[in-house]
Amino acid sequence: MTEVPNLIIAGENGVVVASLSGEIDLSNATEITDALLGGVPNEALGLVIDLSGVSYLDSAGVRMLAELDHRLGWRAQALRIVAPEESRSRRVLAIAGLERVLSLATSVETARSSMQESNEEPQPPPG
Repeated sequence: MTEVPNLIIAGENGVVVASLSGEIDLSNATEITDALLGGVPNEALGLVIDLSGVSYLDSAGVRMLAELDHRLGWRAQALRIVAPEESRSRRVLAIAGLERVLSLATSVETARSSMQESNEEPQPPPG
């Protein structure tokens, strides 16, 4: 039996931060995806997912992160993944090739700052 991860969602300055702990696998990836998408209001800049407390991440968890990136992109929202350099989650993402696809950070603060900074960049004038 797998451990259902704990999920804590909090928002600050337009950025939603979700901290996960435990295992993410086929038994709970869909439930986690639904909870994360439901926790990000339309007006948010995006979602930071902190995997620092995740002890196990399988292919369903990897697919979940890729799907979240895609679905948030439809909503014009950003996704940042926090996975410390030597963590098991970071190794799994590297093996899956998602280091090149997802925006990874080593801390929540770094991820939040990069999301806020990318939103502050001047937009070209219309027309």
